[in-house]
Amino acid sequence: MTTGGRMAEAPENLGETIYQKLRIDIMMGVLSPGQRLRLDALKRDYAAGASTLREALSRLVAERFVIAEDQRGFKVAPISESGLRDIAALRLLIEEHALALSFAAGTLDWEAAVIAAHHQLDAHEDRLERGDTSGLAAWRESDWKFHQALISACNSRVLMQSHAEVFDRYLRYQMIALAFRPAASRPEHRALMEAALRRDTAAASSMLRHHINAGLAQAIALGNLPADQ
Repeated sequence: MTTGGRMAEAPENLGETIYQKLRIDIMMGVLSPGQRLRLDALKRDYAAGASTLREALSRLVAERFVIAEDQRGFKVAPISESGLRDIAALRLLIEEHALALSFAAGTLDWEAAVIAAHHQLDAHEDRLERGDTSGLAAWRESDWKFHQALISACNSRVLMQSHAEVFDRYLRYQMIALAFRPAASRPEHRALMEAALRRDTAAASSMLRHHINAGLAQAIALGNLPADQ
């Protein structure tokens, strides 16, 4: 059965689609921090029913992108300097540990995956460095894939999932604060890749700390984040 020339989506696929659209719009700042999410408006904007939207919003509550308020519905989770500091510290804690495990167990296939992920990321950062911001969503995805590739040999699904969740929350701050630093992050990412190929855990940990802390400092210096939640 088709609708408007397209194959109609199954209910479970529609629910996943709405969840992903809401999640991306929150991460990209289309839905602003603290914004109330009224079902009537969401039904219109996302062409979905109330039950589908509630299910998607409940998933986003579990991921801390949305807050559920008793008797008042939902709102987008706020952001703040202190929130970014907390998330950056948690990301560093998880990623640094996972890097060490991954470097110890990485295979030739793992090296190839790291190189491929870096190649894609570097191409997107090259465009950003030249002032082309049309591919921000693709850059966001490639940045996530590269950092996931670095830790993908850690042999821990819990670590991988925890890192993915924290990384997305960290990226949300970057997207909203407009804290892009491709001229600096390109050599940092290359240094991380090269450290991975050498299995140099100390160098990778040092660069990762610098990479995250420099991004944190720039996001705060731009002044786009409220001081308190």
